[in-house]
Amino acid sequence: MIVGIIGSGAMGSGIAQVIATAGHKVHLLDNNTQALERAAKSIKDTLRKMASKGRISENEAADILDRLNFTENNQEFGNCDLLLEAVVEDLQVKQQLFKELELMVTEDCILATNTSSLSIASIAAACEKPERCIGIHFFNPAPLMPLVEIIPAVQTREGLAEEIKQMVQSWGKVPVITKDTPGFIVNRVARPYYGEAIRMYEEGIADPATIDWAMTELGGFKMGPFTLMDFIGHDVNYRVTESVFASFFFDPRYKPSFTQKRLFEAGYFGRKSGRGFFNYQEGAVPPEPTKDEELGNYILNRILVMLINEAIEALAMNVASKEDLELAMTKGVNYPKGLLAWADELGAEHVLANLDALYKEYHEDRYRASPLLRKMVRENKTFFP
Repeated sequence: MIVGIIGSGAMGSGIAQVIATAGHKVHLLDNNTQALERAAKSIKDTLRKMASKGRISENEAADILDRLNFTENNQEFGNCDLLLEAVVEDLQVKQQLFKELELMVTEDCILATNTSSLSIASIAAACEKPERCIGIHFFNPAPLMPLVEIIPAVQTREGLAEEIKQMVQSWGKVPVITKDTPGFIVNRVARPYYGEAIRMYEEGIADPATIDWAMTELGGFKMGPFTLMDFIGHDVNYRVTESVFASFFFDPRYKPSFTQKRLFEAGYFGRKSGRGFFNYQEGAVPPEPTKDEELGNYILNRILVMLINEAIEALAMNVASKEDLELAMTKGVNYPKGLLAWADELGAEHVLANLDALYKEYHEDRYRASPLLRKMVRENKTFFP
């Protein structure tokens, strides 16, 4: 199998490394010579470190590099079985790219996009044969993150998603199949982790350090929401939030915050710029959290019931199977447990009572409980036996 990848940034080069490691010939294309040279150096350095640590042999590292072709010539794509683009998150750019790619490949070549939030149907619509188009969304860094979301469009031919799932499994990744809806699984279900944390900060309930402490120390999450937003970058996280909000026809559940928008506008993107919710400049002293367990449990519970409600609503709308929803959140964003299993542990009655209490307090639609959650309570059911 021969794979072409367009875009040699962190995501494109990471995907190229994954696929070449799995034994496939890979053409990594970029029109920017310097970007291509950086990608080649980055992959070589990574493989060298892996070999020095004994994770792969020097011969394996050399074989992986031999399977990688760094090129500026799109004519290399003529014999590819799969093309996957990892360029800027701009619908018009991706549509134009797909139009051009379709002229270079065989009729059987699969065209895939690594978009994290754009409509696969809209991208596929640019093609003469949209039935061969599909979303294959890796998470950054691709060599380390196990999850891959597979997103068939309404035009995608029947059976292609399952074929891609088996292929992605052969690459050593954990694939999940999701409906072509805004944010797919992870970027949809995870929105309250950021949004509700910022809301509590804006209300003065707690500062970012305290909210992060509650979610990591009491909740078992790998990163608190503010540290995570700073790590992702507000140039990325805010734009995804804004995109999901607009794509859901401005549903209040996904409403962005002015606090994050102002950081974005100021260029305070987080770690990459030296400042976000926290100060990362040399000599800056990290703020101390208020380690009040009563406050911490309130914070954890409020964010958690919002996350669980979002996962339940995604299940109700057939975005994905309950098994894939659980895999996506544990393998894609390292949640300590699946949200539906967490709902069973806490009890559906507890989740519903807390959401209804928030709705009663705020009278905002962001706190509306999923009808499926209400049904679970009425029928005294759990998600898993």
